[in-house]
Amino acid sequence: MSGLPSLGSHGEGWFGLQVVLLAAIFLGGFVGPAWAGPLLVVTIVAGAVLMGAGALESVLGVRELGRSLTPFPRPRGDAVLVEHGIYRHVRHPIYGGLILGSLGWALAMASLLALAGACVLAAFFTLKARREEAWLRERFPDYGDYAARTRLFLPHS
Repeated sequence: MSGLPSLGSHGEGWFGLQVVLLAAIFLGGFVGPAWAGPLLVVTIVAGAVLMGAGALESVLGVRELGRSLTPFPRPRGDAVLVEHGIYRHVRHPIYGGLILGSLGWALAMASLLALAGACVLAAFFTLKARREEAWLRERFPDYGDYAARTRLFLPHS
């Protein structure tokens, strides 16, 4: 067991905290800008690229999960272990995409508050993924082998 709390029978509390964090990052983006001039132009472009990459990674993750998709960390009763598509390279592409998108938002909005929130979100998803993976290991005997050969959030990181 991961030692992390379940926060509900399916991990509903983890999802609730995720929604609150994402909303705080979004709103935090409007506090600023913390920098201007040429640096702002660079961070707007970098932020847009990161938001696009994050959206792509998340959408691919959602698409590949299909009927196994759930907002909660405990796998559905009828879930199957997906190891193809984006999941061949990364175990949690939806989380990785949300982290990239949040970081991109913070940079594009030149917001130190949103940037801090994106860092908190990355730490939060690391903990949520540990809780989820404890349940996945219980459910799928081969999950440990899959996890050993696959990155957590970002391919080639």
